[in-house]
Amino acid sequence: MMRRAFAILLLCVGLVAPASAERLKVIASFSVIADMAREVGGNDIELTVLVGPDSDAHVFQANAEHARAVSTARVFLANGRGLDAWAQRLLKATGSRASLVTLSDHITTRPGDPHAWNDARNAVIYVEAIRKSFVAASPADAQAFDRRAAGYTLRLRELDASIRKGFTRVPPDSRKVITTHDAFGFFAEAYGLRFLAPMGLSTENQPSAKAVATLITQIRREKIRALFLENISDSRLMTQIARETHVRIGGKLYSDALSPPEGPAGTYIDLMRHNARLLTEAMAGGS
Repeated sequence: MMRRAFAILLLCVGLVAPASAERLKVIASFSVIADMAREVGGNDIELTVLVGPDSDAHVFQANAEHARAVSTARVFLANGRGLDAWAQRLLKATGSRASLVTLSDHITTRPGDPHAWNDARNAVIYVEAIRKSFVAASPADAQAFDRRAAGYTLRLRELDASIRKGFTRVPPDSRKVITTHDAFGFFAEAYGLRFLAPMGLSTENQPSAKAVATLITQIRREKIRALFLENISDSRLMTQIARETHVRIGGKLYSDALSPPEGPAGTYIDLMRHNARLLTEAMAGGS
């Protein structure tokens, strides 16, 4: 009896904290979405990332640990447009009751291209969808989610303006880039660039010898001077193209995944800034 009374007293004076409420369990299909979820959710969510830094969501295969996390989640954030088509199958297989939120649903341009986040204005749309899903799942934390989302959205709009300003250094006829796969269509449309790639929209597709030869001819004809590796793709193809065209590789772009935290693209904003800086330097130098 005395022990019980003492415990109650300690709770009253704050020396023993009551058990905290369970945090909202969230699944993010890949690292870019996960970073946005962290910005909105903060410490109010328990986040599991299925496809981590420097990994390719196109070819993901779930394991038992992934399945356990999905089975108890309440929100599953996916990109959609075929990038993470396995998300729906994973939910069904685990019997999870998580709400599947497809962030690209409200993106109307470039049908079929899943890489919508490469336009920072679309990142704002993603963040709003994330905020709404968190508020619906955990209304008690709505004010915190709203506050974080508003602050992050402001930073994203500043990012977009900064990238646009940076590319004014590059003459329009020099804004041509070679990358491994077609991940930068949204970036190109948003910021006035032209990207060419031997692969298609997915890294699962392998280019034919004829397609590579045609691209090499085009690089020579148009005197393209910006050629880049990607963090999720094999470098051998681009190394071959660089060797045959005598175009210097300008560095590594981050397309479908962040870098590890200590790398140059540890967050979505860092990814966009890193890519824009390398592209600007390469194209301006080749003009």
